[in-house]
Amino acid sequence: VQPPEKPLQAEEWNRLRENFKSAEIFEEVMLNSMIRCKTPIDVAKSLLTHVAECNGDIAYRTLVKYLALCVQQGQVSEILDMYDILKGRFKILESGAYSLLIRGLSNSDQWRMALPILEEAKQIMIPSRTSYESCIKAASRHQETKLAFELYREMLAKGVVPTLDVLQSFFDFSRGMKGAELQEELFGILLYLRENQIYPHKTFMRSIKLWFESIPGGNWRGHLTSIKDSGQCPVCNHQLEDSDLTEEEYNNLSERIIRDVIHGADTFRKTSPQEFEAFQTFVEKRLPFDIVIDGLNVSHIKPKKMQCENLFDAVNSLAKENVRLLVLGRKHMLMNSANWKREIMKEMQNKAHFFFAENISEDDPFLLYATLRSGKHCKFVTRDFLRDHKACLSNTLTRHLFRKWQRGHQIVVSPSVEGRHLNFLPAFRYDCVVQTTGDTWHIPYKDVFEEKYSFQVPRKWLCIQQKL
Repeated sequence: VQPPEKPLQAEEWNRLRENFKSAEIFEEVMLNSMIRCKTPIDVAKSLLTHVAECNGDIAYRTLVKYLALCVQQGQVSEILDMYDILKGRFKILESGAYSLLIRGLSNSDQWRMALPILEEAKQIMIPSRTSYESCIKAASRHQETKLAFELYREMLAKGVVPTLDVLQSFFDFSRGMKGAELQEELFGILLYLRENQIYPHKTFMRSIKLWFESIPGGNWRGHLTSIKDSGQCPVCNHQLEDSDLTEEEYNNLSERIIRDVIHGADTFRKTSPQEFEAFQTFVEKRLPFDIVIDGLNVSHIKPKKMQCENLFDAVNSLAKENVRLLVLGRKHMLMNSANWKREIMKEMQNKAHFFFAENISEDDPFLLYATLRSGKHCKFVTRDFLRDHKACLSNTLTRHLFRKWQRGHQIVVSPSVEGRHLNFLPAFRYDCVVQTTGDTWHIPYKDVFEEKYSFQVPRKWLCIQQKL
């Protein structure tokens, strides 16, 4: 439906409704298209007046749609009126309405009015990320940094994950401001990136660099660089943290993973205890391996190529003298089929050990078990990020060690640009996370923004030094 360009009388609205196929959703569809066409508020108001006269009242969903239109057009007094109407008629609102009210008010000079609404939402739910971030940005814009950081900390405490956009805004709004406390808060955000293995994108990285260089009397200078394979920064010659775990950390981690992830509640949902036991026996008889390969995952690297050929290329590239490979396969790979040719499978089995699991099994526990049981030197190959296990690794330290171990042991494989062969990015000897010595910061960054956490660690770094 095309919304009218000017307010209509009751009979005109009636005529439009009669011509509309499903009269019962007429208002909803009409308001949706008003939002799409950015129709003037008074046109939408005339529709609401008409609905109220016909029905005696207006449905919650219709009011919220109208509210969305007011927010879109920054009509602050209408937003406040809508809040009164909604509160008067419905004791409790749902998160969509709260988000709209907060967003609409935060973007206006009445931004403080969003704060009590956020408080009210907190009484019944965990407010949405947008609600928190709208208030944080409003507070930052008006130089109320203390309030902005309080909201940010509260958001983290409630397990609401901030967007990179709001983290970046802290650095943008704090540019040129002084104060030791403010600096500590921003360093805290950089440590949050470290803890969660988050790589800022180029524009966020630039905001960080500009903020450091704008600190009054701070003498910070930033340079973009690539780290040498040895882990040394060419700009400041500083040696980055090693990606190796100590013996104690390694033993600690493998015990916890084997206990929580592998024998934990989540493993056997997709695999049977009998199968996993058979796998353990298989592994224990053949330990140690040097590289464990997630066969199914690697077989899908180049979609145009036969799956067994993709896997064959990977096994061939990794099978050097005396390297012991374990490939985790699936039983269907043994059925001679278009994707799995028997003679290629035979040839591969001469170069690597294979374990074929049932077709519904979950690969990660198998992959983790074989790699961890083989010892510190053993690496693994998969294009997955192994995210699911974060939930089982409830303790922050273990999670931190797991990520660090992963960064130092995961070989990432990708097709070459022309797609003819496979590239293996070896696991790093240095640790690819934000790190600091106090007078230097090293921040790995990506060229482009990625919403998904990625297993591919960046090759580009920002080195920031303080010249004392």
